[in-house]
Amino acid sequence: MLQEHRLNSRGEKYVIGPTGAPLTVTDLPPPNTQRWVIRRKAEVVAAVRGGLLSLEDACARYRLTNDEFLAWQAAIDRWGMPGLRTTRIQQYR
Repeated sequence: MLQEHRLNSRGEKYVIGPTGAPLTVTDLPPPNTQRWVIRRKAEVVAAVRGGLLSLEDACARYRLTNDEFLAWQAAIDRWGMPGLRTTRIQQYR
């Protein structure tokens, strides 16, 4: 589900992130992120869904495959943020 484009007081586009706070491109995890905790994965998914990044841009920026990103998105849709836990992946299959 795409969100409408919103602008903050500095004129930056933002979407509502997984924690309920506004999320801009500058708030996203850095491109060299190696430790993917639940919140960071959910922020990238929210940014793509909200139009801050395209799927192609997100995959290139974070060195993800389309399948990996789509798995994150499907996990959120099916189980919410707890579905993104890598240590619990077997419980959700």
